[in-house]
Amino acid sequence: MKLLITGATGLIGQQLVDKLFQEGHQIHYLTTRVSQIHAIPNAFGFLWNPKKGTIDPNCFKEVTCIIHLAGATVSKRWTASYKKEILDSRVQSTQTLLAGLRKQKGTHLIRSIVSASAIGIYPSDLSKIMTETIQVSPQTFMQKVVDQWEKEVDEFQSEGLSICKLRIGLVLTKKGGVLGTLKIPTYFGLGAAFDSGKQGQSWIHIDDLTTVILKAAKDNWEGVYNAVAPNPVTQTVFMKALARAMNRPYFLPPIPAFLLKMGAGEMSDLVLDSHWVSCQKISSHGVQFQFTDIEKAIVSLLD
Repeated sequence: MKLLITGATGLIGQQLVDKLFQEGHQIHYLTTRVSQIHAIPNAFGFLWNPKKGTIDPNCFKEVTCIIHLAGATVSKRWTASYKKEILDSRVQSTQTLLAGLRKQKGTHLIRSIVSASAIGIYPSDLSKIMTETIQVSPQTFMQKVVDQWEKEVDEFQSEGLSICKLRIGLVLTKKGGVLGTLKIPTYFGLGAAFDSGKQGQSWIHIDDLTTVILKAAKDNWEGVYNAVAPNPVTQTVFMKALARAMNRPYFLPPIPAFLLKMGAGEMSDLVLDSHWVSCQKISSHGVQFQFTDIEKAIVSLLD
């Protein structure tokens, strides 16, 4: 296959590109910087500017599937201006892709789009298992962002594409992400959960996530899929597993929620929310998970 990837130089994109090359696929990718056009060896880079709605039409040439991963990180402080960037980066990039594709109507070969989404669209619940069939009613900032993002992706239906939206959980990877943030305090024996520590943490190893993305592209999946591992854990279990994997002590009680809210405000939702998310749907589509145990997954990623 020849695929067009947005976010190819990001946390997930880099690993996905490696996997695609291993399997012999060809890659086009989009970048906002001229200096990054040749950043990925053996791939072809093209310029776009979602803020201005511009895109190089050559990026679509001979491509059969779009993998849309672009979006500003949610891990930076949520000022009013940055919250706007979080939303705009997802909405504007999707709109720019669609507008560019429409100009190629009748000439392009693209049959499908696989877009990143997030389990943050689900309501926080300490016990309820979330499946793709649950009706969502966005209330929080993150829920509203993901809902609007998915609605923009749905607009590709007008061009006859099959649409797959992957609601991704906590991604475990060597390069940054949730482990990058938590490894530092844990190394010094200061790892701790927040609030009750009973919040559900639905996670996925980066190797399994790239497998899911590629299978979705190959098999033209349609609809919503939860991209999480089979065994979510509580936040306390997650933090204890990280400490054991790093051979560090774990003794601190959970940090009270009000302290986190005082320091991080609305952004505290990222660690206070609880999501127990089912992966049954993707399992039924033949996905074989390499990592189903949280501690083994973490150990595989530590230097």
